[in-house]
Amino acid sequence: MATMTEVGARDVGAVRARFVATIFTGSFLLFLVQPMIARMALPRLGGAPSVWNSAMLVYQLLLLGGYAYAHWLGRFGPRRQAAIHFVLLVLAGLTLPIGLMSTIPPPDANPFLWVPWLLFVSIGPLFFVVSAQAPLLQRWFAIEGGGDPYPLYAASNLGSFGGLIAYPLLAEPLLAVSQQRWLWSIAYGLLLLLVGWCGFGLPKAQASRSIGPDELPAPGWRPIAKWIVLAAVPSGLILSTTLHITTDIAAMPLLWVLPLGAYLLSFTVAFAARRRLANSIMRLAPVLLLLSSFGIFIHSSWLALVFGAIAILNLFAVSVALHSNLFQSRPPAGQLTLFYLAMSVGGALGGLFCALIAPLIFNWTYEHLLLLVAAAWLMRSRSPFDRFVTLWNGDRLARQVTVGGIVLLAALLAAAGTGLLGMEPQEGINLTALFATLGIAIVAIGNRLLFTASVAALLMLAGGWERLAAHNGDLTRSFFGIYSVRPGDHFSRVLVHGTTTHGVQNLGSPQRQRMETSYYAPRSGVGLAMQATPRLFGDRAHVAIVGLGAGTLACYAQPGQDWTFFEIDPVVVRTALDARRFTFLHLCKPDAHILVGDARLLIERAPPASADVLVVDAFSSDSVPMHLLTREAFADYKRLLTPNGLLLIHISNRFFDLRPVVAAAAISGSWDASLRSYFPDAAAEARNEYPSHWIALSQSGASLDTLIRGSGQRWRPLTPRPGFAPWTDDHASVLPLISLHGI
Repeated sequence: MATMTEVGARDVGAVRARFVATIFTGSFLLFLVQPMIARMALPRLGGAPSVWNSAMLVYQLLLLGGYAYAHWLGRFGPRRQAAIHFVLLVLAGLTLPIGLMSTIPPPDANPFLWVPWLLFVSIGPLFFVVSAQAPLLQRWFAIEGGGDPYPLYAASNLGSFGGLIAYPLLAEPLLAVSQQRWLWSIAYGLLLLLVGWCGFGLPKAQASRSIGPDELPAPGWRPIAKWIVLAAVPSGLILSTTLHITTDIAAMPLLWVLPLGAYLLSFTVAFAARRRLANSIMRLAPVLLLLSSFGIFIHSSWLALVFGAIAILNLFAVSVALHSNLFQSRPPAGQLTLFYLAMSVGGALGGLFCALIAPLIFNWTYEHLLLLVAAAWLMRSRSPFDRFVTLWNGDRLARQVTVGGIVLLAALLAAAGTGLLGMEPQEGINLTALFATLGIAIVAIGNRLLFTASVAALLMLAGGWERLAAHNGDLTRSFFGIYSVRPGDHFSRVLVHGTTTHGVQNLGSPQRQRMETSYYAPRSGVGLAMQATPRLFGDRAHVAIVGLGAGTLACYAQPGQDWTFFEIDPVVVRTALDARRFTFLHLCKPDAHILVGDARLLIERAPPASADVLVVDAFSSDSVPMHLLTREAFADYKRLLTPNGLLLIHISNRFFDLRPVVAAAAISGSWDASLRSYFPDAAAEARNEYPSHWIALSQSGASLDTLIRGSGQRWRPLTPRPGFAPWTDDHASVLPLISLHGI
């Protein structure tokens, strides 16, 4: 016969398993619904920055609301808490299957008001009640006598991580959006049963071993402020690390999954009951922070990929360190919901700072540097050297060494930034100062003030001085990323978005400035089509361009032609119109119409048969504009074009082979299609012409034949990939298109 101790342990294990399963399921569904709703909204709302920032704000507010609601429920008895929450879950379930309302925004709708209203009405109730799961069920676990509830937060974030990777790897490639909606709804029903199983087994009254919030002294503002700050810095580092990697290292789509996944897994480690792994990572965190700071400005070589990986590892280690600090400062279980409410406030503040405020006040990712310095200050590190552990004990000698170290750091900064003894800065002096600072930083681990000052100095010496001195005038930032205008090869000026060139203008004379360069060279697919436009459509042809860039294509314009550009980013428009930067529009087509907004939405509102040629060149760095390549998008293009019109699609990409997408859409929409791949020779490269791949499509085989025969260049038939279905607004995935060499 089993002893009472064995039975009790078995009961506690069963309680833990029940609550872990429920918390994991809720978090999994929560992180699955965010990309799912974004996928549903893309065709209808477009990719305007106001749309996505409004959506992000809605998610943050709903999460805050859910945590506040969980905290508010603590005033009731356990059974009443369960009853209230279960009723709200049922009421929210009445909005299933999950999805957006069918309302279409009017043309003059203010997205800052209309988009939040649409999302609140569509998914607000579901997101609100599910977001309350983690703190609420942890409190119920403590009430039921399951032990310390905080390690269950590890299960919550493991579920979040599972939902995060399940959508791009499983749900999106395998299921249509309509199927995703119904499966999510079925899983919500399972969650409802699990919550009922957990909630209705609660005692009627609070057990004496679990102290209620009203019986505990309220925490002061200092611990609450500490919780908020410790949560805010890692939350901000997710976005700043992602932007740093995609801006300065590799603008590869789906790369955002890695930083967010590292952040979520950090909670799993930091809130675990067993502390060995968390403690080991905390000891390693200062070293990774220094390595990440040392390599933050290294790019355009294989070392950049190494330091990109280090940046993600640094995010993970710093998050573990700061979240472990949170775990160690956690209050009793009776104040659990207040603790998580403060954490959610910090998470929202960190995210909002990086997503909304930083793009408005910085022209580069300076917020990343600030957050690294803040992390250095907040992490409670211990020196790996025993001799320095005793040195940083806070006595007079420690204070003297700290002051001396800070003075030495200031001298090194001055020598590298302004030169030694008034001389011009020298590379040798800068390298010496850099490695001397790195040495001081290693010694300073365990000394909070000196270590933070060392990290700040290291960031400046590794490239911060140059960034501040040289790039204030040629960097421009928007909610889409960071644009730089810089000198290029062969006496030219280049527009770069992230790590991708978006336009090149030759300098030296008006004739050179009018040259069609980069992907738009005269023998490229689009160049041949533009030269054939007068022959195909007469002298008064109507040309529409999706994606402005530097305005290079404008120099193909002929007198009498009507040109319209669709450009989503106002910053790009200002850059192309600024004659101090680029003069393509000024010299070649000053009367071109420029419409700002998401191209697909603008095309849907344009008059039918109003364009003879439509060029789609709307890639944001190397990310794929999925909603511009679906079957429904091609139907919009067909509607915009005249019956004999030409559609040109730019598919040059470093990471994806988009030929199967366009080929499948061509077959589905009865388009004739041909591919033009252009590889410049040495003379063309000297004119800054780039390799490019363009697909020409037409509903009229005669127009396409005339283009191909008259070009005098080689075109290839567009071969479909067997079994590849066309992208639709309901089902599309980039995973089958990944290519190490792109196209």
